[in-house]
Amino acid sequence: MSQSQPLSLHVPEPTGRPGCKTDFSYLDIRPAGTTPRPPVDVRYQDTAELAAGMIRVLDDADDAVGPWDPGLSRDILRFGLRTMMKTRIFDARMVIAQRQKKLSFYMTALGEEAIGSAHALALRDGDMCFPTYRQQSLLMARDYPLVDMVCQLLSNERDPMKGRQLPVMYSVKAKGFFSISGNLATQIPQAVGWAMASAIKGDTKIASGWIGDGATAESDFHTGLTFAHVYQAPVILNVVNNQWAISTFQAIAGGESVSFAARGVGAGIASLRVDGNDFLAVYAASCWAAERARNNLGPTLIEWVTYRAGPHSTSDDPSRYRPADEWTYFPLGDPVARLRRHLVKKGWWSDAEHEALQAELEAEVVAAQKEAERYGTLIDGRVPSAASMFEDVYKDMPEHLRRQRQQLGV
Repeated sequence: MSQSQPLSLHVPEPTGRPGCKTDFSYLDIRPAGTTPRPPVDVRYQDTAELAAGMIRVLDDADDAVGPWDPGLSRDILRFGLRTMMKTRIFDARMVIAQRQKKLSFYMTALGEEAIGSAHALALRDGDMCFPTYRQQSLLMARDYPLVDMVCQLLSNERDPMKGRQLPVMYSVKAKGFFSISGNLATQIPQAVGWAMASAIKGDTKIASGWIGDGATAESDFHTGLTFAHVYQAPVILNVVNNQWAISTFQAIAGGESVSFAARGVGAGIASLRVDGNDFLAVYAASCWAAERARNNLGPTLIEWVTYRAGPHSTSDDPSRYRPADEWTYFPLGDPVARLRRHLVKKGWWSDAEHEALQAELEAEVVAAQKEAERYGTLIDGRVPSAASMFEDVYKDMPEHLRRQRQQLGV
């Protein structure tokens, strides 16, 4: 037997490093309007091409084309633009507040605003989202009070979480926003389990779980897929492929030669790969998946192809691991700018209206921040009472905790 060649290990590399231009050809972007739209009762096997291609509605001329065009009204499109702008303005303001040391930490959704803004419109009251730390637009779309969001970020006296969660890890049951877990990938089995419980009870509510491209390498993700497939859980599994997991390129998580959506097909789940910077495509795909779940047709996995335009968090400097101007070359563009141009072309928006709304939303965010700061910031140390650590743990407080609280003098 002849001697074999020495083995070698393949280590994926990003297609762009600081100081050079990124080659985005790996994305395999299909022309808008060319991806077929199957019926919602399609077999999972027949979605393999949808998991490899890309659902797009807005073309290069800013027109809505193809079978996935949801034909949205003027009011819904304007609401979508407003929600995305509000999210972006809020993020920018909170980063400034973090730099001023009023809060400890923040994570923006810059470049990803269309996903949550449109997806929220496909859900109903009572449905439950299991989000990660970059889906604040879900709350924006459901008009959750900005003051409450800022108080959570400041961990102050009016923090709805009583200082028990990191900033940006909101929890709003009334808005279908499950408590954010800082542990990666836990949202997927949680969402699947919640959806299974809804089905066991004979309810009509569905779940929507969220995960980033990097976290799909976690075992919890694959466990969730197995349970979703086996029990045909009424759940939407959202993989936000924003190209970067902290400082690690998405190829390290397995996105180099096959789409993340293809993993759903391999697990027996109908799957879609969607232009996540196209508000109309996001809305259409979300409605399709929600209809499948509500009609007891099982789960859907959706890979949202987008780009994290900002740092991973306020603790991150992305210029150390990717070109500083990379976002300007991202072929799917800016979701806010794309929807704005579409509205202008239809005669439903103008530059004057855009500038007026920008000023209005900035004033709204500033006013909410000022009101929230009345209840304390990280600088002045006005945090929830130490007594709150004993609350919301047991229905009836055990005697040993009652004694400890008395010893603390609170």
